[in-house]
Amino acid sequence: MFSKGFFTYILIVSFILNSLEALSQRRAKETAKTEIAAPLMTTPKLVVGIVVDQMRYDYLTRFWNHYGDDGFKRLVNEGFNCKNNHFNYAPTSTGPGHASVYTGATPATHGIIGNNWYDKEIDKLVYCASDESYETVGMISDAGKMSPHRMTVTTITDQLRLHTQMKGKVIAVALKDRGAVLPGGHTANAAYWFLGGGEGKWISSTYYMESLPKWVVDFNSSNSVQRYKKPWNTIEDITTYVESSPDNNSYEGRYSGESAPVFPHDLPGLWDKNSQYEILKVTPFGNSITTDFALEALKGEQLGTDDITDFLAISYSSTDYVGHWFGVNSKEIQDTYIRLDRDLERLFKYLDTKVGKGEYTVFLTADHGAINVPAYLNDQKIPAGYLNRSEMQAKLAEFIKYKYGSAELIKNYSNNQLFLDHKVIQNLDLSLKEVQETLADELLSSSDMARVYTAYQMRNNEYTSGIPYIIQNGYNMKRSGDVLMVPKPGSIDYSKTGSTHGSAQIYDTHTPLLFYGKGIKAGSTSHRTEIPDIAPTIATMLGIAFPNGTTGKPITAVLE
Repeated sequence: MFSKGFFTYILIVSFILNSLEALSQRRAKETAKTEIAAPLMTTPKLVVGIVVDQMRYDYLTRFWNHYGDDGFKRLVNEGFNCKNNHFNYAPTSTGPGHASVYTGATPATHGIIGNNWYDKEIDKLVYCASDESYETVGMISDAGKMSPHRMTVTTITDQLRLHTQMKGKVIAVALKDRGAVLPGGHTANAAYWFLGGGEGKWISSTYYMESLPKWVVDFNSSNSVQRYKKPWNTIEDITTYVESSPDNNSYEGRYSGESAPVFPHDLPGLWDKNSQYEILKVTPFGNSITTDFALEALKGEQLGTDDITDFLAISYSSTDYVGHWFGVNSKEIQDTYIRLDRDLERLFKYLDTKVGKGEYTVFLTADHGAINVPAYLNDQKIPAGYLNRSEMQAKLAEFIKYKYGSAELIKNYSNNQLFLDHKVIQNLDLSLKEVQETLADELLSSSDMARVYTAYQMRNNEYTSGIPYIIQNGYNMKRSGDVLMVPKPGSIDYSKTGSTHGSAQIYDTHTPLLFYGKGIKAGSTSHRTEIPDIAPTIATMLGIAFPNGTTGKPITAVLE
C-alpha cells in the first residue's frame, strides 16, 4: 500500500510539471509575438560605407586617448565593435579589399585577385579597374578610363539599386580610382576619384556619365583643394604623441627635397619636387579633401532626403599613402588618424543635421592592415626581413634550365605567384602537376619562404582554417597562378623605409569593423568575423537580396 505522503509527493510533482509546461507555452507565445512584431527590414534613409585604407585594428586602441567623442569613439561607444575581424584571403591589397567588402565574397569568387595581375588569356598585366572602352570625364587625361568590368559579381550597392528599381542612389568617392569604382559596383550613379599632379580635380569615367554634374564642376572651380597647399604640422602638441616612434628616425621615407622626415613638412616648398597636388595624397589633407567632396556629394545629389534608401561609399586613401611612406609607427601616421577622427566627426555631424540622427546607418572597416617596418623590428630583436626577389628568381630560372632544359616554362612572376606556360610544358611532354610540385619544393628551399602551394592543391582540397584557407580564398581558378608563395612572417618585398601589406599574415588581416546607426545594436564581440560578412549583414538589415557571389554570412549580433 502507498502511504499518504507518497500521494502528496505525486501531487506536488504533478503541479510543478504542469506549471513548467504552462510557463513554457506562455514563453513560446511571447517569443512568437516578438518575432511577428519584429520589423521585416530596416530602412535607413542612407547607408554610408567607409573604408579606411590600410587601417590596422590597433589604431583604434593606440590613439584612443587622442580621439574626440564624435568620430571613432561615437562608432565604438554607440555602435557595434567587431574586435576580432579579419580578411580571410590573400593578397591583402586595395583592389581585392574593396571588392570583398562590397561583394561579400573573396577573390576566388569576385575575380579581383590583386591591384594588378597577369591575365593568362591576353598574356599581359592588367589593372583591376582599367577599361579602355571608356574615357575620362572632367579632364583631358587617361586617368578616367575605368570601370568595374573585371569584378564578376554584384555588390551590396548593386543589390540596393536593383531592389529599389534603380531609384536608390549610389555615389562612391575616393582619392584612388579603385577605391571608388569597385565599391560603387556595376550600377552606381557615379564614382569619383582625385587627379593630382598639376590639376587637383575630381574626375569620373564615361562608364557613369558624359559630363560632370554642376556641383562637381563648382567644387573643382572653387578654392576647396587649393587651401590645403600649406605646411603640415601636428594638429596637437607633438610631445603628446607618445604612442609613436621619435619623429626623426631611419625607418621613414622622405618627401623629395626634404633632408629629414620631420615635422613641420613644408608642402609649399616641396610642391614642385613632389608632383604638386599629388603630395596632398601623402598627407592627412587628402582625407580632408575627400570629406569635403563627400559632403558636397550629399548636398549635390540630395542623398538621404527621401524614404528610398541611398548609399554613399567613401574610401579614405591617404592613410595608406602615409603608412607606405612613413610606416605604421610614425608620428605622421598618428597625426593622420587624429585628423581623420575630426573629419569623421565633421561627416557625422552633417549627417545628424541633414539626414537625421537615427535615420542613417554606417559601417567602417579597412581594405587591409600593414606590417611594422621590418628594419625597426630587427632593431627590437624581433625576427623580420626583406625578400631578395631578384636573387630568388635568378636561382629558380637556373634550376628550371638545369631540370627541364628550358627557361621558357615561366610566363610571369607577380603577386607571390608563378604563372607557367602550359603549352611549353605540354610540348615537353611534362606533367603540369609534377612541374608545379617540383617548383614548389624548390621555392620552399628558400630561406625567405614559409609555405608554398600549388594550383593543383587549391583545386583538389578544401581548406577550412589557417594559412591554406586564406590562400585558397584568394585563389581564382581562371585568373590565379600555378604556384603560390607565402613568405615568412615579418618578411616583405619592399623598401627599407615605410610599411606595406599584401600577405596572409595576421598583421595584414586584422582590421576594424564598426557598425553604427539605424538598425544596429550597441555592443561588441570578440568572436571572429570576416570581411565577406559585411555585405550580407547590411543586406539582411535592409531586407534585400545578397550580392550574387556572397560567401560570407550575416553577423546577427550586430542587428537589432
